[in-house]
Amino acid sequence: MTTSVLITGTSSGIGRATVRQLARRPEFTVYATARNVEAIADLADSGARLLPLDVTDEESMRAAVAAVEATHGQVDVLVNNAGYGEYGPIEEAPLDRVRAQFETNVFGLSRLTQLVLPGMRRAGRGRIVNVSSMGGRLVFPGGGYYHASKYAVEAISDALRQEVRPFGIDVVVVEPGLIRTGFGAVAAKSLGAGDAPAGPYRTMVASVDAAMAKSYANPMLAATPETVARVIERAVTGRRPRTRYLVTAAAWAMVHTRRLLGARVFDAVARLQFR
Repeated sequence: MTTSVLITGTSSGIGRATVRQLARRPEFTVYATARNVEAIADLADSGARLLPLDVTDEESMRAAVAAVEATHGQVDVLVNNAGYGEYGPIEEAPLDRVRAQFETNVFGLSRLTQLVLPGMRRAGRGRIVNVSSMGGRLVFPGGGYYHASKYAVEAISDALRQEVRPFGIDVVVVEPGLIRTGFGAVAAKSLGAGDAPAGPYRTMVASVDAAMAKSYANPMLAATPETVARVIERAVTGRRPRTRYLVTAAAWAMVHTRRLLGARVFDAVARLQFR
């Protein structure tokens, strides 16, 4: 029997690259998922099986897990990748959009994890890989609510790792830095959603927007989705995986600079960048 791998958010970017990376391995049966299965039809050519899955819909999540369990007995590996960035000033960001982001980034991840854990416990094994972000370890202006969702993923993962270890289940966090996917464009589009043209944050919003565009276009700072997919493969296949994998040298440098310099110095550096 092959190892079942259920991956969320595979219609683009990191999720799509991860399906292709893992589907090459004969020991895995990879389940690619998306709200619209037609959007991932080509992944079947990679050897993946396709399932509809909306991580904000209870019945959709139950049906996807049941489909995998009907064939394999349990989900052996869950890769919680679905997520996106809702950006904007804390004061002005529309809270209905913030709530929608948390439904996907935090509550969808949490509920799907709850649904696969009974099967993993019965089997006495399992691995959950939560795709967080370097933004779960540091914060830039304009992204507070997105960062908050990833800080939540980090906290949930840390607690879960300790809770399920006695059952033979590993929990791993993957923390990508800047990755050349559609994420940057979605974040930039949302950045000024609640900002009036003459609003008090207009200068900050413009500087954050410009800095994001410049950073994502810089090949020294932004990596490809395939880079993250290879790290996820290591997280899935390692006999004793790390608790965290930071992806890209730039992400490693920023996270550890924040840790070493402290909040005041990091804030001062951010002020220079986001004037």
